[in-house]
Amino acid sequence: LVCRTEHKLSDNIRTKLARFCNVKKEAVIESIDASTIYDVPNLMLNEGLDKVVLEQLNLKNHTPDLSSWNNFLEKLKNPQNEVVIGLIGKYVELQDSYKSILESFIHAGAANEVKIRVESIHSEYLQAENIATKLSHLDGVLVAPGFGERGIEGKIEAIRYVREHQIPFFGICLGMQMATIEFSRNVLGLVQANSSEMDSNSEHPVIDIMEAQKKITEKGGTMRLGSWKCDLLENTKIASIYDTHSIMERHRHRYEFNNAYATQLDKAGMKATGFNPETGLVEVIEIPSHPWFVGVQYHPEYKSTVANPHPLFLAFVKAALKHKTKNNPKCMTKVGDK
Repeated sequence: LVCRTEHKLSDNIRTKLARFCNVKKEAVIESIDASTIYDVPNLMLNEGLDKVVLEQLNLKNHTPDLSSWNNFLEKLKNPQNEVVIGLIGKYVELQDSYKSILESFIHAGAANEVKIRVESIHSEYLQAENIATKLSHLDGVLVAPGFGERGIEGKIEAIRYVREHQIPFFGICLGMQMATIEFSRNVLGLVQANSSEMDSNSEHPVIDIMEAQKKITEKGGTMRLGSWKCDLLENTKIASIYDTHSIMERHRHRYEFNNAYATQLDKAGMKATGFNPETGLVEVIEIPSHPWFVGVQYHPEYKSTVANPHPLFLAFVKAALKHKTKNNPKCMTKVGDK
């Protein structure tokens, strides 16, 4: 019986709970409020939860090993530096919408011994007039996934700013698509470039509905979902990040990079560097001339864990720290130092 509580459970309370719930007293486990959810495994260990469960399952000779977990926890609580990441989205008032991304930053931050301070920025209120005020102090910018046209122009404006000012950029799903639109408009000169999701009559639909989706009218469960293979080109940033040329990543989308514009974008400096081997769908775009500019059609945040932080988040955090130290070399001090 695991009891969530704000206060320590007294011996009398444990005895009463055990009696009325028909469990042994040692099976009444205190789950007290913790400073971070990542403290909970150690708190449960201290309460003897492992012993109670193993006894009930009649399992012997099992000793919990939390050494790797505690190594993560030590780095999480004792960062050597700090970076500020802007999370550009249109659901920032609902933080649970980006929970997987926020947790991925925690995993990657601890691995890099960096505290990550995430600034949530509502894309609907970003304009050319205020973009420098909102973004100039950031060490990196992630443009988040989403659906629909609300806040799209703000995302595009944010991407233009970080591309032109050499700030590390990471685009996920819709974020990758908006990066393609921004580059098409402001570098290729296709001022009407858009996604057919936002403008079905766009003169230049650089993001278009997937071919397999065009005849589907009932939206239901028709998106491209699940884990799909992606082949990475050699001598690219994305291949160096994964240290391999073939990956499997999870998807959740209906629109895609329009391959009809691939050659134009490539010649202008935006490279398609990851492809689905069966469909030719572009999964990754990057700008080699930029310090760190990567967009992915898939959702790497779905696979990040404490034990295995996702390599893209690891690399993005490293790039943000490099950007910070380049602009302010004196910042390489431990968090909390004067």
